[in-house]
Amino acid sequence: MIPKLSDFGFDRRWFLDHDNSSDFSLYEIGSYKCSPCYGYGPSIRARDIFHFVISGKGKLYLNDNCYEIGPGEGFLIPANVKSYYEADKEDPWHYMWIHVGGAKLAEMWYLAGIGPNQPVFTPCECPDIPESILNSMIKMRDDELYCIGKTYELFSFITNKSKTKVSKNVSPQLEYVKKTIKYIQLKYSDNLRIDDISNACGLNRSYLSRLFKDATGSSIQQYIVTYRMKTAAKLIKETTQSIQDISLAVGYSDIFTFSKAFKKYYNISPSDYRKQ
Repeated sequence: MIPKLSDFGFDRRWFLDHDNSSDFSLYEIGSYKCSPCYGYGPSIRARDIFHFVISGKGKLYLNDNCYEIGPGEGFLIPANVKSYYEADKEDPWHYMWIHVGGAKLAEMWYLAGIGPNQPVFTPCECPDIPESILNSMIKMRDDELYCIGKTYELFSFITNKSKTKVSKNVSPQLEYVKKTIKYIQLKYSDNLRIDDISNACGLNRSYLSRLFKDATGSSIQQYIVTYRMKTAAKLIKETTQSIQDISLAVGYSDIFTFSKAFKKYYNISPSDYRKQ
């Protein structure tokens, strides 16, 4: 069992590289017992980060709104959205977090009723379960299959126990979001246009874009780029294909455009990434 932290300002984090599942990729797990008034940001994250408050309280500032969050609750820091959060002066929070990506996230956040416009997770029961799951993941952090399995367990808890959860049968909007994601995963190697996706869904482009943004916190174009870059990184690391062939495989007809996009996303060139 992972011991509880006893001193303010003690930060523990573990960097992971568990990305063999198409549903979830794990990048980091951490735990921080904050000092009074400790704040983080304002910042914009490249991927979603979810925090669970173990004890204490604090405030989250997101999209010009302020949310007060206490023990047993959680909060989402969506990708590509400016955020700032701060520990309470009298009762600073101790939180744990998970830094995660993957195709299942959009559906999971939607079903839990969590997103950029409602980032707070309040469980209807068993608020100590997330802490137990995350502690077990920390203990077994080198076992990728175990951690992926625990991620499913964690997000099953979030979607089923959230007070803001959405019934799968309440709204057809989720089906359009899921169809968009599946279409991107099927057609990412083609010259993919948002108009093609909206036509496949039978929706107006602007309306579909708004649905997708509301559900995932990401634009359709951002999701396309993310999926292409993650697929390219996997091919670079796990195959001997040339960079040019990989660029074609993920939808770039021009290797220079691909290399520029890859470096912008990962802050390293494709060839240097392969050498790591």
